[in-house]
Amino acid sequence: MRVRLEDVARATGVSPKTVSRVLNDEPSVKESTRKKVLAAMEAMNYRPSPAARGLAGSRSFLVAMLYDNNDNPASTYLAEIQDGVLDACDANRYSMMVCPLRTRGQDLIRRIDALVSDHHVDGIVMTPPLTDNATLLRRLKEHGVPYTSISPLHREHTIGVCMDEQQAARALVEHLIGLGHRRIAHILGIANHGASRWRLQGYKDALAGAGLPYDEDYVVQGEFSFGSGVLAARELFELPHPPTAIFAANDDMAAGVMWAANERGLKVPRDLSVCGFDDTPLATQLWPPLTTVRQPSREMGKLATLQLMDKLRGRGTGLLLQVPYALQLRESTGKVPRGKG
Repeated sequence: MRVRLEDVARATGVSPKTVSRVLNDEPSVKESTRKKVLAAMEAMNYRPSPAARGLAGSRSFLVAMLYDNNDNPASTYLAEIQDGVLDACDANRYSMMVCPLRTRGQDLIRRIDALVSDHHVDGIVMTPPLTDNATLLRRLKEHGVPYTSISPLHREHTIGVCMDEQQAARALVEHLIGLGHRRIAHILGIANHGASRWRLQGYKDALAGAGLPYDEDYVVQGEFSFGSGVLAARELFELPHPPTAIFAANDDMAAGVMWAANERGLKVPRDLSVCGFDDTPLATQLWPPLTTVRQPSREMGKLATLQLMDKLRGRGTGLLLQVPYALQLRESTGKVPRGKG
């Protein structure tokens, strides 16, 4: 039989109203009582009815994660973020919905209006590049819906989480320079992503710091997708002096580079060093394993959602947290081929 709220109240010796207050995270409950009730809920496998909670507290206990469906919807990066958002929702007895948007279409505002009116979401988790879509952000503010942002370009008065991607990209390219590489190419991400700008600037900073020239021929546009990595690599391989190392702005494109290198008969890293960014599970599924930057995407999704929940509960206005990066040096990068430095 389904465990009821009254069963939890009876087991803990408190009133059903107190259990309801714990469920709605009201501040009027003693911490010792809160812990006792939560422990009983866990032990009894109590799962509250979202509809009943909403009626009792005028809240839906529903968080929506928005992503741009134009931009690589199968991204492992987005999947990692989604898992982190779900972790935070599960831990706080919230429900989660995932909502793809086509920002290049004409119905963006209609979709947002429908999301707010039909589902009555308590808050929204924004992923890049939606984090910087002025039209979308303005509409959410008009509706009065709180939101949290992952890796926003504009960071003042923002709730969410970020990482110093520019410095991380610089450190990665400095690793290639330290291996003797001088002809280092970069495959850009989508132009309207803050991540694309930061990773390009980090690439430029590393070259400038080593006294190496910035050559536009070695910078090719990509789209954060495997296929765009293949096409960009093929273009770079046709240069009179092809690169000895390629830094792709994410792991999916780096995988495309490795595929294109194999197609051309190049061995990684003997003939070409390849590195990516994000350290998605794909990075260790490739052969050789990919040198990359670990961006803790799942943790970022979780932390951003927790900041949103703090705001929803009136526990401060929420913060923009910065998480650390870590270089993951693996077998896809090596010393420059003899005579090609």
